[in-house]
Amino acid sequence: MQLKQNNKYIRINDFLMEHNYPNFRMKQILNAIFKEKIDKFNEMNVLPKSLRENLVREFGESILDVTPLMEQHSEQVSKVLFGIAGDEKIETVNMKYKAGWESFCISSQCGCNFGCKFCATGDIGLKRNLTSDEITDQILYFYLKGHSIDSISFMGMGEALANVQVFDALKVLTNPELFALSPRRLSISTIGIIPGIKKMTQNYPQVNLTFSLHSPFNEQRSKLMPINERYPLSDVMDTLDEHIRMTSRKVYIAYIILPGVNDSIKHAKEVVNLLRGRYKKGNLFHVNIIRYNPTVSSPMRFEDVNENQVVNFYKELKSAGINVTIRSQFGIDIDAACGQLYGNYQKNTK
Repeated sequence: MQLKQNNKYIRINDFLMEHNYPNFRMKQILNAIFKEKIDKFNEMNVLPKSLRENLVREFGESILDVTPLMEQHSEQVSKVLFGIAGDEKIETVNMKYKAGWESFCISSQCGCNFGCKFCATGDIGLKRNLTSDEITDQILYFYLKGHSIDSISFMGMGEALANVQVFDALKVLTNPELFALSPRRLSISTIGIIPGIKKMTQNYPQVNLTFSLHSPFNEQRSKLMPINERYPLSDVMDTLDEHIRMTSRKVYIAYIILPGVNDSIKHAKEVVNLLRGRYKKGNLFHVNIIRYNPTVSSPMRFEDVNENQVVNFYKELKSAGINVTIRSQFGIDIDAACGQLYGNYQKNTK
């Protein structure tokens, strides 16, 4: 199946120019979408009827390339299963904080082929990369419904830096004529794709970067995360050092606590050693400790998290002067936690 590479906003503009419509028509379309929150071309009444019909004929009835199939809600979290071209599915998570802030966790791939041992998404393999429209439409869907787009993290299905379309999506999200989001409200999470990190440093220095560590020991990390064979931990850390040096921006370290595997004081001490040996003694690294959530279909199963182990791990890092927080747990009751997206749905439909 041939997927369009240019984003829809470029394609619509090209279509208008090819058919000799005046320049202001594109402004009217963007105004209808981003100011009036209209998603159907036929309802953009500011446009001539003939143009609306031509747009529907060329691009379909709706501006959206994703179709909501199912929604699940808990107190602060909503999870939407979207249908995309090729009869595939992706998931997006919306988190509402009590202060009124809304955060979105979006997918960049349908599935994932990196095979991390604790992740349900990786267990289904890679179906395909998402187009930039499919990435940004996850946000557009919520925006059109009146949600406040306060922050976006590329931490849903897939490895963001393995899909080149993510960079076009960042361009769309930060474009002042489109979503007009500050790069500082965006976060990219990676398992350590070095060429992608370098591209981020060069092209999007203000976008937040999160590195999934999960073990400070090279051999163990390779067993948990096979990508470590291709991009070894020491090389990734050197690349992150360079990112910090070039951007003066903090880098986040995600660390999922896997009970009995990576939650020992020995691991905590090695995380301290790993970070303290970096640029500016690791002061621009911030560790996010994440409690493991048992998933239906991850390749390896782990015990329930021991809260004492989590606290002790945290204290070990904190007392060594490492910037560290324990991430709040959201969405466990609707399987919206890290690594659970689509995996459970996939199993339930077989």
